[in-house]
Amino acid sequence: MGNTAVVVGGGIGGLAAAIGLRRIGWQVTVVERAAVLDDVGAGISLAANGLRALYELGVGAAVRAVSRGQYTGGTRTPEGRWLARMDGVALEKAVGMPIMGIPRSTLHQLLRESLPAEVLLIGSEADSVQQIGPGIVRVGCGDTILDAELVVAADGIGSKVRSLLFPSHPGPVYGRSTVLRAITEQAVELRTDFELTWGQGAEFGHITFQDGRAEWHAVLNLPAGTRFADPLAELRRRFHGWHDPIPALLNATQPDAVLHHDVNELRTPLPSYTVGRIALLGDAAHAMTPNLGQGACQALEDAVTLSASLAAEPTVEAALARYDAERRPRSQAVARAARQAGRMGQQLSHPLAVALRNTAMRLTPSGAAVRMILRHHGWVPPRLR
Repeated sequence: MGNTAVVVGGGIGGLAAAIGLRRIGWQVTVVERAAVLDDVGAGISLAANGLRALYELGVGAAVRAVSRGQYTGGTRTPEGRWLARMDGVALEKAVGMPIMGIPRSTLHQLLRESLPAEVLLIGSEADSVQQIGPGIVRVGCGDTILDAELVVAADGIGSKVRSLLFPSHPGPVYGRSTVLRAITEQAVELRTDFELTWGQGAEFGHITFQDGRAEWHAVLNLPAGTRFADPLAELRRRFHGWHDPIPALLNATQPDAVLHHDVNELRTPLPSYTVGRIALLGDAAHAMTPNLGQGACQALEDAVTLSASLAAEPTVEAALARYDAERRPRSQAVARAARQAGRMGQQLSHPLAVALRNTAMRLTPSGAAVRMILRHHGWVPPRLR
């Protein structure tokens, strides 16, 4: 079994893959095109499956120490009526861990600091990836050439490596929604850890962090590429009259803190996550809509499964076949479920459809809701050591 790998992409999935590979004894170089890893982003909810992956990578305790458990909250109407309550204690009892809220930048920083600085090749873009002989893949990064026995493509939804491997694949498509999000500048007095509010073709939600600040997001049904001269003012206009604490969250936010991205996804599933000695991971393999909060968790699952497969199998080829067989069905099923959740949730705009959805949610027993969540959160990682 070889022991050199290049990971293309220094996001959450790429860093997690590098940590996993190093834990099983591989030498790793992470190629990241950003000139500075400044740990940006809004917030993230880590479900039990993502937390378990982080523990297997050796960073779970550090992540949990700076996260906040999401125990109270649920889904509401714009008027404030509850459609469903979240019982975080029951969920933790069922899966063994709570959902945790953490700033994305903090998670990224903890992963990055788990790697030696010399592992990271910052400000360098992978221009070419090609198999040059038996067992060797060459990555061209401008004037820098890296030869390795494995390449892990974790270069995101717009993956250049994926387009090289699957030139006929249609690539990412617009998921019919655009999302604006931010972290409040200061702590906000909130009664719940987590909330979603569904209106007609719109959603507003928040998660609370350990320091009392909160991440909020607003999802709107709009044409791709829609942007606002003053995003915060536009959100105040659109969500005027929605229940507390939505106005307070917007008022506690600086205008330049608002991030705005269209929701894109790989709607056409890839036929394989591996080609030769190249493996796709995270959004490069299965970019999904955020409606189940599983994007980062699935990337973390990928990282642990890939590393465990390489540790267990006699050849890289056998390990990659195992990785594909284990990860592709599960991650693509989660992606389908996330898409369906969006269509039945925030994207509904007809008043009758919204009313029927709301009635169904109010009548759903809490135990049934927990069982639905278990399908995604109940994943148990393979052991790396």
